Amino acid sequence: MVFEHVDQDLASYLERCPSPGLGAERIKYLMYQILSGVDFLHANRIVHRDLKPQNVLVTAAGQVKLADFGLARIYDVHMVLTSVVVTLWYRSPEVLLTTSYATPVDIWSCGCIFAELFRRKPLFSGQSEADQLSKIFDVIGTPSIDEWPDTSLPWNTFANRPPTSIYNAVSSSELCLAGTELLELMLAFDPARRVTAADALQHRYFRDDGYTPITFSPSSSSLSSSSPVADSARSDTPIHMSCSSNDDSGHSSADGQLPEPDN
Repeated sequence: MVFEHVDQDLASYLERCPSPGLGAERIKYLMYQILSGVDFLHANRIVHRDLKPQNVLVTAAGQVKLADFGLARIYDVHMVLTSVVVTLWYRSPEVLLTTSYATPVDIWSCGCIFAELFRRKPLFSGQSEADQLSKIFDVIGTPSIDEWPDTSLPWNTFANRPPTSIYNAVSSSELCLAGTELLELMLAFDPARRVTAADALQHRYFRDDGYTPITFSPSSSSLSSSSPVADSARSDTPIHMSCSSNDDSGHSSADGQLPEPDN
């Protein structure tokens, strides 16, 4: 098999950008392309399970491509999947708590990437799973006992903390109110309340600037330059899966345009 060689990922792309980093419009366009790719995967029943800046490639021509599908899976309602997925700093609470998970794990990772594009450093940089959860709760607040999932880790393991402003946590004047709203939806503790990729693309953060989401067909198998896939009906209901030590395999891809950073 022969693959295109892409010599930089989003992490190195960010490192190359001079201070103060990417501008608001460039970040918006980048996130639009990433979410469009994730929407394509989810419409085709694929969960990536390891989204992070190192797995988002940026070509010399300015195309953005989702990469490294070693943990990606084509899922169905009866599947049992491993709980050891997603690099720690981009891992969602439901995975950290070893409960059932589905497509919302990718949205959480996208939210972490979104914040990192503004901060130029990870939003949650825990040293262990417990520390990662603690850092998450420092920002989004400790969930109530009613929100706590059925897990071996008791609710009172963590101190009761009120939520911090996402805007303050990101600490960037480039993050607008609409962007803050979208980020909060992407980083919702409850995966059932987390925004889908399709709904994120319809959010006013993108819509007010005239971005038009593509509707992906679950049966689409090719992308064209004029229209990535044909318009059709779709299903955005996530299918939840249980965690175990078992594993399996899968593949897919998606891309979009992004300007080169200034040197």
